Amino acid sequence: MDALMLSQPETVAFGIAMGEKKAKAGWVRQIVLAFWAGAFIAFAAEGSNMAAFNLLARPETYGLGKCLAGTIFPVGLMLVMLTGAELFTGNTLMCMALAEKRITLAAMLRNWLFVYIGNFLGSLFLAHMIVTSGQLASGAGMLGGVTLRIAASKVALDFLPAFYLGLMCNWLVCLAVWFCWSARSQTGKMLGIFFPIWLFITSGFEHSVANMYYIPAGIMAAGNELFAKASGLSAEALASLTWGNFAIHNLITSPWAISPAALCSSA
Repeated sequence: MDALMLSQPETVAFGIAMGEKKAKAGWVRQIVLAFWAGAFIAFAAEGSNMAAFNLLARPETYGLGKCLAGTIFPVGLMLVMLTGAELFTGNTLMCMALAEKRITLAAMLRNWLFVYIGNFLGSLFLAHMIVTSGQLASGAGMLGGVTLRIAASKVALDFLPAFYLGLMCNWLVCLAVWFCWSARSQTGKMLGIFFPIWLFITSGFEHSVANMYYIPAGIMAAGNELFAKASGLSAEALASLTWGNFAIHNLITSPWAISPAALCSSA
């Protein structure tokens, strides 16, 4: 066992050291690495949608569609963790270093701010490329229709459901990061990431950075008549896909949904 993974105390020490390293990084580095992380998560989001849109479009196969999407999406966090990119949801584990007084609250919040901005920019850039490339026309426009339905459902969430869905998501994301840290081999890190992320996607939880792709892609595609017709959404639901609703009903909620796992500083 020791040859395959770190012990719990060793993983805690590693996580605290990572928190210190992240807190000391310059803001330009934080934004650039966060841009790549946002793009990696957006790649995972669009790829999982492409794999599962036919299943997601029908109520009787919706659960299977989520399960299939969940097998694709973990690639996003694998790319983040194995390249050293900066992801807001995983960086909530910097609370460990804060609890041990190895970093200041100001340094942690500074990292979160710049990483959140970088994640948003990277996700937005990918959403723009996917919509502009015409990829959403796949399946006679059904991929575009499902993209609109996903975005509309996310901006329709009330605060408390959005908060709990975000909390449960980040609980699993932090566990995936923990498993990655504890594994010694690249294969072990990838497997450690896969299962918690598969679970959160299959469960339909809310990932703040993934939503930076899902909702902007829907907003950008909302004016396409083919996609609107394929979505089956009402005119009112389509009209709800605005940048204001995105900010108020989704982005503002997500930063508060820090998982209990992120608040633990010792094993």
